[in-house]
Amino acid sequence: MVWTPDPNALRGRVAVVAGATRGAGRGIAMALGEAGATVVCTGRSSVSGSRLSDYDRPETIEETAELVCAVGGVGIPIQVDHLDIPQVRALAERLGSDFGSIDILVNDIWGAEILKGAPATWGRPMWQHDLDDGLRILRLGIDTHLITSHCLLPLLTTKMGGLLVEITDGTTEFNFENYRLSVFYDLVKTAVNRLAFSHGYELAVFGAAAVAVTPGWLRSEMMLDNYGITEENWHTALDPMRADGYPMAPPGFAESETPRFVGRGIAAIAADPTRARWNQRSVSSVDLAREYGFTDLDGRQPDAWAPL
Repeated sequence: MVWTPDPNALRGRVAVVAGATRGAGRGIAMALGEAGATVVCTGRSSVSGSRLSDYDRPETIEETAELVCAVGGVGIPIQVDHLDIPQVRALAERLGSDFGSIDILVNDIWGAEILKGAPATWGRPMWQHDLDDGLRILRLGIDTHLITSHCLLPLLTTKMGGLLVEITDGTTEFNFENYRLSVFYDLVKTAVNRLAFSHGYELAVFGAAAVAVTPGWLRSEMMLDNYGITEENWHTALDPMRADGYPMAPPGFAESETPRFVGRGIAAIAADPTRARWNQRSVSSVDLAREYGFTDLDGRQPDAWAPL
């Protein structure tokens, strides 16, 4: 039997997905929407054209909000630079005025996919990386999360049952045992896991929970473009006979996932009346799929973290 989401599981809940423009953020916003939530989609890339992100990409927060509505939720785009404290404070004021409180906050703010460098640069000593780029990676990947939580968590703790989700790359256990690309990248992704642990310590007193969630190998818009594929023909990237000039993906790409997969995991936690059991934990999308029984859009439960 094909798994289908409950369109009313989160009906009446207000979620904020910080960094909802593309990638995991867009997938999370849509998964919350297909569960019936009202989803505030924030980010820098807007049809207004101002405050553009570090990427030269076509996706916008307005497009994400439309996709949320298309799957059954209510999508609300609000342009925010999450490094700009006055802007984030203004977001909090607007949310307080419009809703009084929020039920779910997802910190999926990143923006350093280009700054982290190409694979050929990974593993170099940190002093061989550009220092300005490295420090900006820290700002984009850590400071944004802290600023957003500082401003929005008061809205999450006004009633019992709030959920904070920190999106990272790699679980605490995996990142403890494995060096991640560079000192700067490694520090960010390790720190975000710890943020969920420390936030969870403080939030528990208010009846709220924090959890770190990592997707697997994500078939984001940027990843699809890198391999010259679409979601409809993504297996082409694994074809050793392809002759279109694009690189062949390594075997692990067979276990890649759509951005919706991790989003469905977060929607499942949010709808779980016993969600407090996840507080301070670090889990992957496939961990959650096995716990709650949901699947990716193709009916699979891909596990990019399994040993090859």
